[in-house]
Amino acid sequence: MKKYLLHLIVLLMVQQAATQTPFSRYPVYTGSDLGLQYGERESVFRIWSPTATAAQLQLYREGWGGDSYTVVPMESSVQGTWVAKVKGNLKNVFYTVRVQINGQWSDAVTDPYARAAGINGKRALVLDLKDTNPPGWERDISPAFSATNQPTDAIVYEMHIRDATIHSSSGVQQKGTFAGLAELNTRNAAGETTGLSHLKEMGVTHIHLLPFYDYNSVDETQTGQYNWGYDPVNYNVPEGSYSTNAADGLTRIRELKQMIQTFHASGLRVVMDVVYNHTALLDKSNFNQLVPGYYYRQKADGSFSDATACGNETASERPMFRKFMLESVLYWVKEYHIDGFRFDLMGVHDIETMNLIADTLHKIKPDILLYGEGWTAGESPLPESERAVKKNAHLLKGIAVFSDDIRDGIKGSVFNIADRGFATGKTANTESIKFGVVAACAHPQVHMDAVNYSKVPYAKSPAQVISYCECHDNNILWDKIALSFPEADEATRVRMQQLAYTIVLTSQGISFLHAGSEFLRSKKGEENSYNKGDSINAIDWQLKTIHKPVWRYVQSLIRLRKAHPAFRMRTAEAIARHLRFAENLPAGVVAYTLDGAAVGDAWKQVWVAYNGTATDQWLPMERGGWKAALEQGLQWQEGKVRVPAWGSLILYRE
Repeated sequence: MKKYLLHLIVLLMVQQAATQTPFSRYPVYTGSDLGLQYGERESVFRIWSPTATAAQLQLYREGWGGDSYTVVPMESSVQGTWVAKVKGNLKNVFYTVRVQINGQWSDAVTDPYARAAGINGKRALVLDLKDTNPPGWERDISPAFSATNQPTDAIVYEMHIRDATIHSSSGVQQKGTFAGLAELNTRNAAGETTGLSHLKEMGVTHIHLLPFYDYNSVDETQTGQYNWGYDPVNYNVPEGSYSTNAADGLTRIRELKQMIQTFHASGLRVVMDVVYNHTALLDKSNFNQLVPGYYYRQKADGSFSDATACGNETASERPMFRKFMLESVLYWVKEYHIDGFRFDLMGVHDIETMNLIADTLHKIKPDILLYGEGWTAGESPLPESERAVKKNAHLLKGIAVFSDDIRDGIKGSVFNIADRGFATGKTANTESIKFGVVAACAHPQVHMDAVNYSKVPYAKSPAQVISYCECHDNNILWDKIALSFPEADEATRVRMQQLAYTIVLTSQGISFLHAGSEFLRSKKGEENSYNKGDSINAIDWQLKTIHKPVWRYVQSLIRLRKAHPAFRMRTAEAIARHLRFAENLPAGVVAYTLDGAAVGDAWKQVWVAYNGTATDQWLPMERGGWKAALEQGLQWQEGKVRVPAWGSLILYRE
């Protein structure tokens, strides 16, 4: 009996040690064939599950409902992987995998590397990706967005796929879909362009699309459901609700490729919004079912950390999730010709992983555009010094961060509805605007102690900063202005909106705009519209007709920026040397001169002024050959020039 008990104790200790093996001791798979390798005569399936004692591949005739028609045992292979080789042509067969750990079988889940799936992503699909290529796909190339394709030449326009076409005024036939956004020559009732044709007309260079991988919150068997999609399930599979046939795994892929192909032919690049920082599911996610705990960070007490405020945070510093992130973005670039990535809550990810991604992508696509949110939504166990947060932007290679300094400097805090910004009369934000104008780079005339958030410059190049005043998060600009300044009449609010966009499009860095704000889009005061449906989120294209002077003004700003490199300097040194702020100005006024000749601009000198006050301001300026840009009227008075209330003035000398 004693001998038996001793044996039992030893066995329990071994089992406990196995379950508590530090993740750093897990084998790392170095191959490049995780997931499905399809062949007409044989398909090979490989998963990584180092703690499993058995694994199975389950095959199905349908992507939804019913039982598997066969179960294939997977064989233990190298570096913690399991492999199944199945003879014959499995094209259009669906599959799941499951593993046995500590005597318990996991749920049957999709392979994390799945590239196609059935309804709601419950089962992966065996396919030949060549079958998804639209005609001419092999000739599809990314269009040039400037003579040199430098990051600061990019003008990014953020849009949700469904929002763009779902409204009855869009003139689009296949509303709310990849195919609908690819329709050309669509118009509203007044004949103004909508959808893709509007994007071409505006002159932006990159279209940032909110998540379009397979996400959890929309039931693809239903119509009319809505979500932004920041709840990923299958990272390498397009979302079915944006397809004309969600049940057909090939259709959603082909329609996405056709949309991208049409964008490229229209001179527009596509940026994909990706959310590698958390998953929609935790215990039931395919990652956690196959390798419990490994893909997520834990607190000291062993519970899951939640720096994303979404219930979990992924562990990008662990080799196999780092590998997954890298191989996932590579797949999207190579298979779908994606031109850039926006990383959601990038501050959760470690710097080493982000730089590996950037280095690898730039080698195969030198002009790819990479940027992300340099913050988290909560505390993380990974030290801040190791994470891709805003203050560490100077450590990132070819990756930009959003500037919340200029965002809230322009319109006020996104977390305080009543707070105003420079464009709505808060003169205390003047220095924050100057810091935004120089794209968070060091400048001798910016007094950092008066900047709203950052007290030291964090960018070593303007290409490391996204200059913006709004995005899908928080109140849209038109609503924020109305909510924070309710006493302002509509004409005044229009001027404030135009001033905000003038600051964004004349600041250094990478310009970023939000869809529909060029014609005063509203979300009816909804601060967080992620699941509020079409009645709140759909872009009403009638507004383009109603507010034609406003979008024409924004269009002229875009043309101005694209035509003049003085607004798109490439180095922090050039900004510090060739941008000079005027001193001793009235409170709530910013003015500066750009040395255009020094940066190859046809305009030898440029003078820009912003007036965030309710009165006209007369600023010192001799006439001396100055001309007004943007058809702005000029009024001179005894060596001074007028900058209108809630307005701006851009002058130049050739």
